[in-house]
Amino acid sequence: MNALRVAVVGVGYLGQHHARLLAAMDGVELAAVVDIKPERARAIADAYGTAAFTDAAAIVGRVDAVSVATPTATHVEIALPFVQAGAAVLVEKPLAAGLAEADALVDAAEARGTVLATGHTERFNPAVSVALPLVSDPRFIEIHRLGTFPDRSLDIDVIFDLMIHDLDLLLAAVRSPVAMIEAVGVNVLTPRVDIANARLRFESGCIANVTASRISRDRVRKARFFQHDAYISIDYADQEVEIYRLVPQDGGRPAIQGGRLDVAKDEPLRRELMDFVEAARRRRPPAVTGRDGREALELATRIAELL
Repeated sequence: MNALRVAVVGVGYLGQHHARLLAAMDGVELAAVVDIKPERARAIADAYGTAAFTDAAAIVGRVDAVSVATPTATHVEIALPFVQAGAAVLVEKPLAAGLAEADALVDAAEARGTVLATGHTERFNPAVSVALPLVSDPRFIEIHRLGTFPDRSLDIDVIFDLMIHDLDLLLAAVRSPVAMIEAVGVNVLTPRVDIANARLRFESGCIANVTASRISRDRVRKARFFQHDAYISIDYADQEVEIYRLVPQDGGRPAIQGGRLDVAKDEPLRRELMDFVEAARRRRPPAVTGRDGREALELATRIAELL
């Protein structure tokens, strides 16, 4: 089997890890890296034995697949030519800066029949993979995603930077339209919203309370699902899952049984890229499609419009 020729556009904080993982992957040739900073492009290219470019247009039509890890505002202008050329494309979240751009990209991929994936890496967290099949008709969900102040992604609100991970997870877990939203957001250290809380009511009756912050002292990544027969807890950071159920007992009170489940820990980004490579090779839908990314962006936009 011929190696899949994959390029990475944008090799900064996150993109350099895309390059690292793809370079080490069986059946993959890291064909090029692209960055507007020549010195950074050369450094990453030298590290992984590939070619360096400063303009993504130079490699359109020369690769089978591309991973786009540039600032959000540039996602669609970079990704669209590759889609139109028939290459498989992975775009880091959020898929686009706005819904009109997202629709243009998704529509183009569907019309061309190309693979379009969105980089919602948390869906590939091994703990999420273990927990999601256990979630059934949840009634209440509480999620906290808190982080210390970053030196990147300050061009977008915390809703599109951090909360969107959990919005994507909610849509995958609840599988019901959002009927009502209440939200509050505060810009503390930047002109953008740095901490936000949203309360979502789904048509199914489920309520979700979601908090995202990039100004917290401690790093917290946790989700809790409450349903009629179980309580499920996910620690994204430690990749741990706990589940507790009420179990009937003969002639006595029901007992609470459960505990921590086995989770085979792994790097979520590696799992995401492996899925993308396999989707590109087989021309099958990726685990998180462009349309999934568009739906998460739409929900994030609805929340942002309330602030």
